[in-house]
Amino acid sequence: MQDVVNLAVIVAYLVAIAVIGLKLSGRQRSATDYFTGERSLPWWAVMFSIVATETSTLTVISVPGVAYGGSFSYVELAVGYLVGRILVAFVLLPLYFRGGFVSAYQYLGQRFGRHTQGLASLTFLVTRLLAEGVRLFAGAIPIKLLLAEFGLDVNYFVIVLAITAVTVAYTYVGGIKAVVWTDFLQMGLYVVGAVICVVVLWTQVGAGGWAAAWDAGKFTVFDFSKPILTSPYAFVTAIVGGALLTMGSHGSDQLIAQRVLSCRSLSDGRKAMIGSAVAIGVQFALFSLVGALLWARNRGASLSSLNLTSDQLFGEFILRDLPMGLSGLLVAGILAATMGSLSSALNSLSTSTIADLVQSWAQWRPDEATMLKVARWMTGVWALVMVGFASLFTTTKDPVVELGLSIASYSYGALLGAFLLGLLVPRADGVASVVAFLATLIGTAWAALGIDIGGQPLAFPWFVAIGVVITLVVGALISLVRPRTDVAEPEPEPVAPV
Repeated sequence: MQDVVNLAVIVAYLVAIAVIGLKLSGRQRSATDYFTGERSLPWWAVMFSIVATETSTLTVISVPGVAYGGSFSYVELAVGYLVGRILVAFVLLPLYFRGGFVSAYQYLGQRFGRHTQGLASLTFLVTRLLAEGVRLFAGAIPIKLLLAEFGLDVNYFVIVLAITAVTVAYTYVGGIKAVVWTDFLQMGLYVVGAVICVVVLWTQVGAGGWAAAWDAGKFTVFDFSKPILTSPYAFVTAIVGGALLTMGSHGSDQLIAQRVLSCRSLSDGRKAMIGSAVAIGVQFALFSLVGALLWARNRGASLSSLNLTSDQLFGEFILRDLPMGLSGLLVAGILAATMGSLSSALNSLSTSTIADLVQSWAQWRPDEATMLKVARWMTGVWALVMVGFASLFTTTKDPVVELGLSIASYSYGALLGAFLLGLLVPRADGVASVVAFLATLIGTAWAALGIDIGGQPLAFPWFVAIGVVITLVVGALISLVRPRTDVAEPEPEPVAPV
């Protein structure tokens, strides 16, 4: 009976979110409406959409597992995120709003030409597909466990396909408005779910459990003992590396930039960007608290003794230890995180394809009605491709939150470096930017795969730092030996007059 109620709650959520998303999106009259919502969305809704987009299932199911085996290290990482987003708000956002862009990479087209813009867009498309594939897989984990309770052994691919189909139902029609407002609602759902878990665990462990977790260092935020180069949670790595990582993810990644570009003004965009850092820190603390209380509840038992991986820990608790109906609500919350991230990814992939490849690279500019149709069709195409990419990650044994961040950080150095090259090296032209961009991708791949420090790989937040340094050094050197030239490409136009 309990499983039937839980499944009914999940089905009701899937139907409700699709209907609400369609109702809130309104009518899309042009491609600009579809991509930026007429730049009319309130900053607080965009802020929560940013948080929901970056949180996804990785945070919901992985951070409790990381805290179970460690501490509140993700809160430390959030401090670096705050520093990075303040820099993004005051250095990069003015470039996007001043240009009236719908894609962050249109600045690169304006500064260096369409070749750099197209290369940046392609890099974003590939790495975003890989990163979202991990997130989709993570969202399928608790659903598979729930269906197993019914004796159903459903393939991960089938679950991923179903999640994607529901998400496309409102993203395809509603565009960025549907994405932002459903993100807002979905974030509320999984945060409420996490609070419920804290309350339930609190009643189970009592004051003694809190004291035991405290004595074991589970609430430690700043860690000065871990190696800087190999641990993503060492103090210097979290602050410096985290700041650079979030500058890449929130300043040069179309997934987040598009959210901010739907704000009413630059001032509102800055509020949304900086506010999201504070909100994500609170979320990291909340889900880390779940992990610490689970540790107290299990009396410090190792994951291996429980026959669980870190990513299965929270899902097992949700399905087996919560009252009837609450389990379904929590699984719906995990689905909300997955769908919020997925809808944002699909919309940003479609935007970048149209603005950076179709309009800028291919120089094809049809009428508004045709462009809106193409934008919607591209959303559907990317959804199908995303399902295929998600199937690549169904055997990972590492915490998916770290895998997802690692994949994305491979390209952030090149993307962020290209923007900084345009700002800091006035002599740099299109040739310098393209060569530096390609050199950075190769150099970052080598760092990720080839650098071994005491038998441990380099921590993923440093990939961005390495990438930025390579881009600036290579770009500056090429600019010094080449005669100065002006960019011959015409200034890119927005998808429609704004």
